[in-house]
Amino acid sequence: MDNKNTYYVSVGRREILRSGTDSPYEFVVNATDDEITKLRMLFDRNEESEMEGFLISQMPSVPYHVDGPNQESDNLLIKIYRLIGKIGDEEARNHIKTMGFKPPTEEHPYIDKEL
Repeated sequence: MDNKNTYYVSVGRREILRSGTDSPYEFVVNATDDEITKLRMLFDRNEESEMEGFLISQMPSVPYHVDGPNQESDNLLIKIYRLIGKIGDEEARNHIKTMGFKPPTEEHPYIDKEL
Protein backbone atom coordinates (compact mmCIF):
# COMPACT_ATOMS: atom_id res chain seq x y z
CA MET A 1 0.00 0.00 0.00
CA ASP A 2 1.31 3.43 -0.90
CA ASN A 3 2.04 5.83 1.90
CA LYS A 4 -0.16 8.91 2.04
CA ASN A 5 1.10 12.33 2.98
CA THR A 6 -0.79 15.47 3.89
CA TYR A 7 -0.74 18.30 1.34
CA TYR A 8 -2.33 21.73 1.27
CA VAL A 9 -3.88 22.64 -2.06
CA SER A 10 -4.84 25.95 -3.61
CA VAL A 11 -6.77 25.47 -6.84
CA GLY A 12 -6.73 29.18 -7.70
CA ARG A 13 -2.94 29.38 -7.48
CA ARG A 14 -2.37 25.79 -8.64
CA GLU A 15 -0.26 25.11 -5.58
CA ILE A 16 0.36 21.84 -3.80
CA LEU A 17 2.26 22.44 -0.58
CA ARG A 18 3.64 20.20 2.16
CA SER A 19 3.17 22.90 4.81
CA GLY A 20 -0.07 24.63 5.71
CA THR A 21 1.79 27.76 6.82
CA ASP A 22 3.66 28.60 3.60
CA SER A 23 0.72 30.03 1.68
CA PRO A 24 -3.07 30.23 1.91
CA TYR A 25 -4.85 27.08 0.74
CA GLU A 26 -8.40 25.88 0.18
CA PHE A 27 -8.11 22.13 0.71
CA VAL A 28 -6.24 19.58 2.79
CA VAL A 29 -5.64 16.27 1.02
CA ASN A 30 -4.08 13.00 2.07
CA ALA A 31 -2.55 11.51 -1.03
CA THR A 32 -0.01 9.11 -2.42
CA ASP A 33 2.81 10.32 -4.63
CA ASP A 34 0.90 9.07 -7.69
CA GLU A 35 -2.24 10.98 -6.72
CA ILE A 36 -0.27 14.20 -6.20
CA THR A 37 1.48 13.69 -9.53
CA LYS A 38 -1.91 13.32 -11.20
CA LEU A 39 -3.17 16.51 -9.50
CA ARG A 40 -0.03 18.39 -10.59
CA MET A 41 -0.50 17.17 -14.18
CA LEU A 42 -4.13 18.37 -14.14
CA PHE A 43 -3.01 21.79 -12.84
CA ASP A 44 -0.36 22.04 -15.56
CA ARG A 45 -2.78 21.02 -18.32
CA ASN A 46 -5.35 23.48 -17.02
CA GLU A 47 -2.81 26.30 -17.13
CA GLU A 48 -1.94 25.46 -20.75
CA SER A 49 -5.61 25.26 -21.69
CA GLU A 50 -6.38 28.61 -20.04
CA MET A 51 -3.54 30.24 -21.98
CA GLU A 52 -4.90 28.84 -25.25
CA GLY A 53 -8.35 30.08 -24.27
CA PHE A 54 -6.97 33.53 -23.55
CA LEU A 55 -5.39 33.71 -26.99
CA ILE A 56 -8.59 32.59 -28.69
CA SER A 57 -10.63 35.05 -26.62
CA GLN A 58 -8.89 37.83 -28.49
CA MET A 59 -10.81 36.70 -31.58
CA PRO A 60 -14.36 38.07 -31.18
CA SER A 61 -15.80 35.68 -33.75
CA VAL A 62 -15.40 32.63 -31.44
CA PRO A 63 -18.11 32.38 -28.73
CA TYR A 64 -17.06 30.94 -25.38
CA HIS A 65 -19.45 27.98 -25.47
CA VAL A 66 -17.96 26.59 -28.72
CA ASP A 67 -14.35 27.27 -27.78
CA GLY A 68 -12.39 24.02 -27.36
CA PRO A 69 -9.69 25.30 -24.97
CA ASN A 70 -12.29 26.83 -22.66
CA GLN A 71 -14.30 23.62 -22.69
CA GLU A 72 -11.13 21.69 -21.90
CA SER A 73 -10.30 24.11 -19.09
CA ASP A 74 -13.79 23.69 -17.61
CA ASN A 75 -13.46 19.92 -17.86
CA LEU A 76 -10.04 19.98 -16.21
CA LEU A 77 -11.36 22.06 -13.31
CA ILE A 78 -14.11 19.51 -12.77
CA LYS A 79 -11.50 16.73 -12.79
CA ILE A 80 -9.33 18.68 -10.32
CA TYR A 81 -12.21 19.19 -7.92
CA ARG A 82 -13.37 15.58 -8.24
CA LEU A 83 -9.86 14.33 -7.49
CA ILE A 84 -9.68 16.63 -4.46
CA GLY A 85 -13.07 15.25 -3.41
CA LYS A 86 -11.61 11.77 -3.60
CA ILE A 87 -8.30 12.39 -1.78
CA GLY A 88 -9.29 15.30 0.44
CA ASP A 89 -9.95 15.33 4.14
CA GLU A 90 -13.56 15.25 5.37
CA GLU A 91 -13.97 19.02 5.08
CA ALA A 92 -12.68 18.98 1.49
CA ARG A 93 -14.96 16.08 0.53
CA ASN A 94 -17.97 17.79 2.05
CA HIS A 95 -17.19 21.04 0.26
CA ILE A 96 -16.79 19.31 -3.11
CA LYS A 97 -20.17 17.60 -2.62
CA THR A 98 -21.81 21.01 -2.17
CA MET A 99 -20.44 22.17 -5.53
CA GLY A 100 -23.05 20.04 -7.29
CA PHE A 101 -21.14 18.82 -10.33
CA LYS A 102 -23.49 17.51 -12.97
CA PRO A 103 -22.94 14.65 -15.41
CA PRO A 104 -22.38 15.39 -19.10
CA THR A 105 -25.44 16.31 -21.17
CA GLU A 106 -26.15 16.48 -24.88
CA GLU A 107 -25.82 20.25 -24.68
CA HIS A 108 -22.55 20.05 -22.72
CA PRO A 109 -20.95 16.73 -23.70
CA TYR A 110 -17.43 17.95 -22.92
CA ILE A 111 -18.04 17.92 -19.17
CA ASP A 112 -16.15 15.05 -17.56
CA LYS A 113 -15.00 13.49 -20.82
CA GLU A 114 -11.78 11.58 -20.74
CA LEU A 115 -8.81 13.71 -21.70
